[in-house]
Amino acid sequence: MLTIVATTTPEMLETARALLVEYGDWLQAEGMIFPRELRAFRDQLALLPGCFAPPDGCLFVAMHEEEAAGCAALRKLSDEICEMKRLYVRAAFRGMGIGRSLAEAVIAEARKTGYTRMRIHTVRSMVAASSLYASLGFEEIRPYEETLIEDPVFMELPLPGG
Repeated sequence: MLTIVATTTPEMLETARALLVEYGDWLQAEGMIFPRELRAFRDQLALLPGCFAPPDGCLFVAMHEEEAAGCAALRKLSDEICEMKRLYVRAAFRGMGIGRSLAEAVIAEARKTGYTRMRIHTVRSMVAASSLYASLGFEEIRPYEETLIEDPVFMELPLPGG
């Protein structure tokens, strides 16, 4: 059974931190993050929940049975615009719809918070991620921030009712 849990306890925050450390290691191994960005990523982990803290953000963990399977976060960009960040599913749990469930939880939280648009960026080589985002209604847009990532894709989702 899959459960999506908001990180409201110190234990869940530590679970999220462990998943995000693993995600950073994976990004580095795949050559998708530069040393400067990796340092900033790790600095952000030390400050969790940081920019993902309520009421403007959130950090979710997906639990499959009793095991942490993945995570995703939401952060504020402006009063109307938010960004989905750090969507990660452990390799053993990929292909089970966990990424979609996490993304849907983040989108629902963004609507509940009152955001009217959600943004995300990924890399073109992450085909499964780009396909997931497109299937959720995200469309490619012009870059909204600078990045050192090679071949980035910037996307946005309107949030009617947000």
